[in-house]
Amino acid sequence: MDFDLPEETVALKQLCHDFAAREIAPHAAEWSERSHFPTEVFRRLGELGLMGMLVDEKYGGAGAGFVSYVAAMEELGAADQSIASAWNAHSTIAMLPLSTFGTHEQKERWLRPLAAGEAIGAFGLTEPTAGSDAAGIRTRARRDGDGWVLNGTKMFISNAGTEMSLGVTVLAVTGENGNGSKRYGTFFVPEGAEGYTKGKPLKKIGWHALDTRELVFDNCFVSDDHLIGEEGNGLRQFLEVLDGGRISVAALSLSLAQKALDLAVRHAGQREQFGRPLHRFQAVGHKLADMATEIAAARWLVYNAAWLADQGRPFGTVAAMAKLYASEVANRAASESVQIHGGYGFMRESTISRFYSDAKILEIGEGTSEVQRNVIARSLAGGGH
Repeated sequence: MDFDLPEETVALKQLCHDFAAREIAPHAAEWSERSHFPTEVFRRLGELGLMGMLVDEKYGGAGAGFVSYVAAMEELGAADQSIASAWNAHSTIAMLPLSTFGTHEQKERWLRPLAAGEAIGAFGLTEPTAGSDAAGIRTRARRDGDGWVLNGTKMFISNAGTEMSLGVTVLAVTGENGNGSKRYGTFFVPEGAEGYTKGKPLKKIGWHALDTRELVFDNCFVSDDHLIGEEGNGLRQFLEVLDGGRISVAALSLSLAQKALDLAVRHAGQREQFGRPLHRFQAVGHKLADMATEIAAARWLVYNAAWLADQGRPFGTVAAMAKLYASEVANRAASESVQIHGGYGFMRESTISRFYSDAKILEIGEGTSEVQRNVIARSLAGGGH
């Protein structure tokens, strides 16, 4: 078995490392304090070919696959979680529905500029009364002539409020089947559509530089060519691309966990107590050892899920495992790193405090830890692997 990354992936990882060190890390704390979304960074990511990594080259993407995507995420996420989370939402749940189910015309019209980094993508699923229960959404789309009229509210939606927004992909209820079950459709609502409005940026515990808002659709009309995939299959389509999103959040979690360890190791080597560096104390050394071991286990779980996806093999259960484990490791690592930093770690001027604040959402977004455990348990009960 060969666990080495391909040469082109190693080169990509270095490219992302250098870019993040130069363009992101020096400004991340300031962006966080100002809750500033740096559009210029995403335009530069587009120039480097990094805004369409999972999109086919035919439509302006890189077609790099999930292993390379995870490697890139490790570097971007270690520099700033807000930037990486926006990139995650854009690269996966925002573009994968178009990439997987869109028509050629839809891909040329919307996917190509998104993949080129000329615009940034968003996906509207979560609502005030529906999050983990995706089937419980209340936003509705009804037939009206040669199009659809959308009514409803989406909550906690990332990227849609930025000046780079091209529009938002929205999941809505389109009717009922004969047995009373709901039908769903996926629609692309372009920027400026009448009846589509956005709330003010939401104030969050972490991810301060990520633009997150409420979206409201009030008799918002879109023509038939804005329906993505088959009417009635919208929920199934979303759940299919969600597995890729879980790999992405798992990679984001991995990047935070590694950064927390790196910061802890550096501080433990520089900080002295009782006449010797912190890392010389067994209690601290054991914390570092446990963090490093858990991160190593998380890394191989995440890359295994990515590899399975690239091979075209079933990867949903492993993606759920990777997302579950990596996100919980990230939270443990961030907490232990703050503990090692002591009082300094509790100050907002410290780097670790920012990553600590960013960690909790990783156990919530793209399916909570509880949902991941349900997915894994169902797989076991059904004989899945």
